[in-house]
Amino acid sequence: MSVVIKVENVSKQYRLGHVGTGTLVHDLNRLWHKARGKEDPYLKIGDDNDRTRKGGSEYIWALRDINFEVKQGEVLGIIGRNGAGKTTLLKILSRTTTPTTGSFKAKGRISSLLEVGTGFHPELSGRENIYLNGAILGMAKTEIKSKFDEIVDFSGVERYIDTPVKRYSSGMYVRLAFAVAAHLDPDILIVDEVLAVGDAEFQKKALGKIKDVSTGEGRTVLFVSHNMTIMQNLCKTMMLLDKGRSIMMGETASVINKYLSAKKSNNELLAEINDRTGTGVLKFTNGSIKTYGSDLVNTVDAFSTIIIELQFDIDNRIVINNARIDIGINNLLGDRVAWLSSDTIGSKPDLSSGKIVFVVDNFPLAPGDYTCNLYCEINNEVADWVTEVLEFCVSEKDYYNTGKKLPPNQGDILLNYNVQL
Repeated sequence: MSVVIKVENVSKQYRLGHVGTGTLVHDLNRLWHKARGKEDPYLKIGDDNDRTRKGGSEYIWALRDINFEVKQGEVLGIIGRNGAGKTTLLKILSRTTTPTTGSFKAKGRISSLLEVGTGFHPELSGRENIYLNGAILGMAKTEIKSKFDEIVDFSGVERYIDTPVKRYSSGMYVRLAFAVAAHLDPDILIVDEVLAVGDAEFQKKALGKIKDVSTGEGRTVLFVSHNMTIMQNLCKTMMLLDKGRSIMMGETASVINKYLSAKKSNNELLAEINDRTGTGVLKFTNGSIKTYGSDLVNTVDAFSTIIIELQFDIDNRIVINNARIDIGINNLLGDRVAWLSSDTIGSKPDLSSGKIVFVVDNFPLAPGDYTCNLYCEINNEVADWVTEVLEFCVSEKDYYNTGKKLPPNQGDILLNYNVQL
């Protein structure tokens, strides 16, 4: 497959609190350096876009030295924390802003959906905006007309197609905007987190269309989302951005695991946590939580079989008369929602192996984020006790097969039930 997007050393710098370069003095200084064949003086300064600390410069780098290629028919997922540079990168590729340094090449027509209302004129009707967007993409009126009915049917806003889009709800806006972007035959489709505005039914349709566009029609897609389950199902290749820099690009599960491991309660840092209680004859050093059969760590599905593996170091000189290992699972408010214990089920763990595995069938927790408390008791003494670690999330999904994605914060327990009338 041929390369359709090639990004080389792309960086984007902004001046905080200002539009453009900010002041006439800075503009004149830039021109003076350029006239003498010298480098822009403001490219030598600037902080990484780290929002957790106060910087020493009024310039920040939203992106820094980004390099990658995307092949025809590939779906590239881009993830990272808020402020990592994802949207800035998509804006550059959509040509709505220019890079400060570096360049990129893209083959073919680009259609993008970066925010609610992208490319729409609020005073025009839905019908008029479809033709306007097609014209912007360079399509003839007859070509747009041949796609019109399909776009309207997909969007589900037929009743309002002759109403000015300024009267649309955000959900209607996104439905029509995505339908236009996906159906007007773009060679490259760029979609930001905006699909999260739509309902579960439309999200399912939209993601199915993205798959059809890439696999069936051989078109290229760049997709940004904070939903790791969607990213895993949609993308084979992903890129991780952090503070404007590309940290990793590769196979989806590996990139997601890298992203999740960067959290504060990171498994890799478990051994380094000092805030713990116990004699220290056993010390939890690592752990993972995943759905059985999946390589994705710390993101699980409800109603599935869940594997929780804990690793630890133990002083082999100790004579063990009795031992127990417990896992308390808490919601983000700190409330205990579940508890696992080797003692409760009468298990006598073999601590010499350096690990213990808990298997939970039909996992009952609802979508949301959770943490764990790890507890070990040896010979009736606390050996190790560490709290609020092994952060994991239960995915938002259509668990009841109704076309409605179950949102978080609807209670902690997900019941497997039906209604009899």
